[in-house]
Amino acid sequence: MTSRDLVDGRLKFRHLTLLTAIAEHGSIVRAAEALHLTQPAATRSLRELEDLVDARLFDRGPRGMTPTRYGTALVEHARVVLAEVRRAGEHLAELREGQAGTVTVGTLLAGTSVLLPRAVAALKRERPRITVVVREATFDVLYPQLLAGEVDVVVGRIGPSPEAGRVRSHTLYHEPIRLIARRGHPLADAGHDLALADTVGYPWILPLEQTTLRGELAAVFDRHGLPLPADRVECTSILTVRALLLATDMIAALPELVVTGDDRLVPLPVPLEDVRRRVGTTLLADRTHTPAVRELLRHLEEEGARLRASLTG
Repeated sequence: MTSRDLVDGRLKFRHLTLLTAIAEHGSIVRAAEALHLTQPAATRSLRELEDLVDARLFDRGPRGMTPTRYGTALVEHARVVLAEVRRAGEHLAELREGQAGTVTVGTLLAGTSVLLPRAVAALKRERPRITVVVREATFDVLYPQLLAGEVDVVVGRIGPSPEAGRVRSHTLYHEPIRLIARRGHPLADAGHDLALADTVGYPWILPLEQTTLRGELAAVFDRHGLPLPADRVECTSILTVRALLLATDMIAALPELVVTGDDRLVPLPVPLEDVRRRVGTTLLADRTHTPAVRELLRHLEEEGARLRASLTG
């Protein structure tokens, strides 16, 4: 098989939808049911596809069907192709219907509390028929979804990209990271002589290991010759973090805007030097964006400019 064999007209969209359905459901029976096909028709289509690519795409086992290395590679590309076709359909529908459409946003902690809600609210005031789907997760979860076309844009802290060139990041503002505790915490009134070493005797809330902030905090502790706090909770849910901070003597490192306006929480006067804090958007570099996505990006840019001014003012 050559690369031309896949574009000579024999490869059909039904092959790609079946391929991804089998990978998702782990069974040709369940995939056929999801696609409203008969099992013989699904089996025949899979055989056609395997003949076309001249490779076995799935291994059959007692626990179902698992992709071979060829299947895994083709499933990845099939998901991108199908996502682009869906996006093309949405684009055409938006052009026909005017101000409708859907945009799916992956959000990280730094973008969740202020930037994204303000941008979405502004977008909905202008275009109420646009549907915004928000998925909150860590970047290692959202990144594959971005590559597969399941997420249009990721909003939050910008860190190093796993694959340079595949994605494009745009910084909207720089946000300080602060050590946060409840008002009335024993260290809250310690004055400006407070040092990082003074905090390690208290329980901490740390980000998950796969987050950029966790790595930066570990580096700060290391430069001070300190181990990470042994008494800790690892969490990225801001609702859980807030509840723990208010109910205990825990300390957390959080983006400044996450706690702005909450007079029950206070920053501790401990500098976190060299902790990067770029907040912005991450998109697939070569993707064509629908009007709905472009409108959200415009509002993110405008709200980011306002936050940039407030943080530097």
